[in-house]
Amino acid sequence: MVNNLNYDYTFKVMMLGDASVGKTSLTIRYISGNFMEDLKLTIGVDFYSKIIQFKDKKVKLQIWDFGGEERFRFLLSQYVKGANGVLFLYDITNKESLDHLPDWTQIVREYAGQIPITLVGSKSDLEEYRVVKKEDGKNTVQKYNLSGFLELSSKTGENVQEAFTMITEILFKRFAPDVK
Repeated sequence: MVNNLNYDYTFKVMMLGDASVGKTSLTIRYISGNFMEDLKLTIGVDFYSKIIQFKDKKVKLQIWDFGGEERFRFLLSQYVKGANGVLFLYDITNKESLDHLPDWTQIVREYAGQIPITLVGSKSDLEEYRVVKKEDGKNTVQKYNLSGFLELSSKTGENVQEAFTMITEILFKRFAPDVK
């Protein structure tokens, strides 16, 4: 968390998860309100920011959208340093994307410490193709001591705002506990 003259708080939030789980779709939907069908593969990391009002404070969310392909994983240790929180996405139609959570969290914990990690099940609009039960997501939160859980759809917009509100609330509790 960095305070500067223009914002009361600045938080760096990493978007992590396997390739094609919807990190960029979620980020763009949150930033612009639009859903884009044909997004290109994120090479390395892309940076976004959004200024919001939260608890009467001006907050800048720096959103770091990290490429999910295995070939970029070696970069994560450098980019995750200084992060305040993580949204870890998995695709509810792809069990492997949730199974890889420990690989990602190990790097986060080693290089960023015990920062909050929120679990996000993406593509909830594809319910008929679901292979990961909602209960499995909730159990994963308990198993790995994560900060929260929700499912969303970047396509429909369901719970997109709520995901970022959740991580912002968690960050305020951690880094600014006196703010009411």
